[in-house]
Amino acid sequence: MPKPTPIRLLSAAALLTLSALAAAQQTPAPEPSQPEKPPMAQKPATPPSSSETKSAHPLMGLTAVSSDGSNIGDVRAVKTTPDGKVTALHVHSGGFLGFGGKIVEIPEGQFSRSGDRVQLTFTGEQVSKLPAVKDGR
Repeated sequence: MPKPTPIRLLSAAALLTLSALAAAQQTPAPEPSQPEKPPMAQKPATPPSSSETKSAHPLMGLTAVSSDGSNIGDVRAVKTTPDGKVTALHVHSGGFLGFGGKIVEIPEGQFSRSGDRVQLTFTGEQVSKLPAVKDGR
């Protein structure tokens, strides 16, 4: 019998591993033990809540720019009334590469949309002094 070399041992180990993987893939998945639940009755139509309109709002994700021209961050949430009027924006400001920073609330009347960005009436320094709020997403 020939003496096993490291290459032959490695080849044998690879072959055993591949055959074990092939056997595992051929094993059928177990059948679910519980019967499927019937579909739920359809809910009556309700107006979208403010949290639902926030995620679909066109201001979401836009860059917020201060009155002195510096990029503040991006719009993370839009607070609206039930009739769709925007009452405030939550903007992520500060941080580096998405880490750190804080979410600040910009009240109605202190911002306007300008193309693909939101123009704030606050300077960068004023925004940095605003208190942090919880993200409303």
